[in-house]
Order: sequence, then C-alpha cells, then structure tokens
Amino acid sequence: MTATALVPDALRADVETLWDYHNMHHVVRPSDIGIGLGSHDLGVATYAADLYQQGMFPLIVFTGANAPTTVSRFPRGEAVHYKEHAVELGVPADDILVEPRATNTGENFTCTRALLEQHGIAVKSAVLISRPYQQRRAYATCKRLWPEIEVRCASLPLSLDDYVASIGDVDRVINMLVGDTQRITEYAQKGFAVEQPYPDEVDAAFQRLVAAGFTSRLV
Repeated sequence: MTATALVPDALRADVETLWDYHNMHHVVRPSDIGIGLGSHDLGVATYAADLYQQGMFPLIVFTGANAPTTVSRFPRGEAVHYKEHAVELGVPADDILVEPRATNTGENFTCTRALLEQHGIAVKSAVLISRPYQQRRAYATCKRLWPEIEVRCASLPLSLDDYVASIGDVDRVINMLVGDTQRITEYAQKGFAVEQPYPDEVDAAFQRLVAAGFTSRLV
C-alpha cells in the first residue's frame, strides 16, 4: 500500500461514512446462482470464484459489456474477462455463463434474467457480487426489476484503505462513492430502483464531498 493511495485525513470520516453505507452487511448463504456485476474491478470475479469454491452457488453469471472506463482494460468485454479470470482461479468453465451486452446495472439484471430463461434455469435466490460501493445500488435495482428472488450482496472483503490501494487512485474511488450515493435517491425517484434508507449523516457526508469537488460521477 502506498501513502499516496490513502484517503486524506480531512476527508476520511466522510468517505468512511459512505463506504459503510454502501456495504449491505449481508451474510452470504448458499443460493441458486452468483451474479458478478461487470466493472473495472477484477476483484468481483476473484470473489465470485472464492464463493463458488466455498459452495455458495453452483453457477456464476458474469454480466457486463464495456463502459468507456473499462474498454482499455477489458477489450473483450467485462464479463468475458471476468470468466477468464475465474477459470484461472479454478472455476470450471461449464459452471459460468457470460452475459456480454449489459451496459448498466439495470441491464445486468434484465439481461441476466433473460439469459437464464433461455437456458431453462429457474432461480429463487442469488448472491450479487459487485464492487464494495455498488452493493446497495445493486440490491435496490435488483429488488425493483427482479423482486421475486431472494438476494444477498457480497464484495471482496477489503478495508477502505486496502481497496483504495488495490485500485491505486483515491480520487477515483471517492468520486465513485459519491456518484453511487447520489444514485440511491435519484434512481429510486426515477423508478429504476426501490427506495433505500438515507440517513442524515450519509447525506451530510455526501454534500461535503460534493462541495470538496468530487463531482465527476454525478448524474
């Protein structure tokens, strides 16, 4: 971990407030399927493979095309690279489905659902594996679009500092945290997701970080 990757002391309390808010603190239980949500973070595939090997689900769907920020890292698409990484970690290729078209979180679920239906696979429960700060938005989106399944959220278990160090760009992480926080309320208002609790301390931390200039991921 490098010193430059650490969260500045002046911002730490607010960043930790948002970091904790987006963690749903779910206990992962055996489920019908694991759904790995595409992003720039290969840790999603790493943890999906780990949970598979723990026996938490017999099948993984990796879902995701590309965003402008992931094309250079995952030129064949996020889900394709996730599968390749999981296979390298020991997951049998036959136990992974790839959904290569989704370009946002809503499409992650609608396209995954359609893919499973095409394969004749019925599911009643799923573990959603995402970036740490995407857990709450993934949960709220899934419950809007696929309300009949039981979902649990999971992410590679890293501390805030370890996660920032793994990404190597503290500003990027803070901007993403701020953007996902805004999306919790904005997407609920637009009908894209179910409403979530939004404590005053979360809103205050969000507002201070926006005022500090972390606005690049706002909608």
